[in-house]
Amino acid sequence: MSIRHFTPRRRRHGISQRARVALGGALGLTILLQIAYPLIEGELLRVVTIATIYVGATSMLLHAYLSYGVKYLLRYFPITVLFGYFIELLGVKSGWPFGEYSYSSTLGPKLFSVPLVVPFAWVMIAHPCLVAARRIGKSWVFLYGALLMTAWDLFLDPLMVSAGRWTWVVKGAHVPFQPEIPLSNAFGWLLSSIALMTILHFSTPRDRRKVGGSLIAADVMLFWTWFSGVVGNLFFFGRPGIALFSGAILGVLLTPYFFNRWVGRP
Repeated sequence: MSIRHFTPRRRRHGISQRARVALGGALGLTILLQIAYPLIEGELLRVVTIATIYVGATSMLLHAYLSYGVKYLLRYFPITVLFGYFIELLGVKSGWPFGEYSYSSTLGPKLFSVPLVVPFAWVMIAHPCLVAARRIGKSWVFLYGALLMTAWDLFLDPLMVSAGRWTWVVKGAHVPFQPEIPLSNAFGWLLSSIALMTILHFSTPRDRRKVGGSLIAADVMLFWTWFSGVVGNLFFFGRPGIALFSGAILGVLLTPYFFNRWVGRP
């Protein structure tokens, strides 16, 4: 009989310090750019608007890789950016599913009437919404994630329309407290987000990496979207109706997710 010497395997605790700094830096820069948004104007505001989308998308792609791995990243990014581009192209050319609208030239280069930066807005927000939906949605991932994305747009659209980034043709009912945006836009966002969430849920890995990042970056992005939307409309943009209406919808939707995160259910 022999006695073997057993040496317990060392466990790695999360991502590297360099990865944490990169993720925190990208997310922090996204927040700083959004804080600066109501304080600047003119050409600088235009540049900051575009930069915010690209930096925000980069932070979420980095989180996607660090938390869920390269397979998730290589499926999530092309699916989302292509879906975002082609649904916007369909919307601009046909008026379906969002309604009749057009982009100005202030968002940078366009490809067939759609600014190249626009699909990256989809990339920025779809990942944290999918993370939240998978945590509490189970069989209803597609619907919960889509509702989160639609509620997020209730803050985005009036901000961009007031800045002249795109314009709508409003022929019928409009979004509450947003007379410049047709109600069809909200329904279009819900329908298209359901489609995107369904595709992503069934095509990307669901398990996190054994040695990976936490969900904190996704949490921060979701919370900041709600907080900045409420505070910005209440104190900087002079639109308390949007702050209360959109804030209430997104706040109610986020409550079960953050409660779930608080109690710590796996």
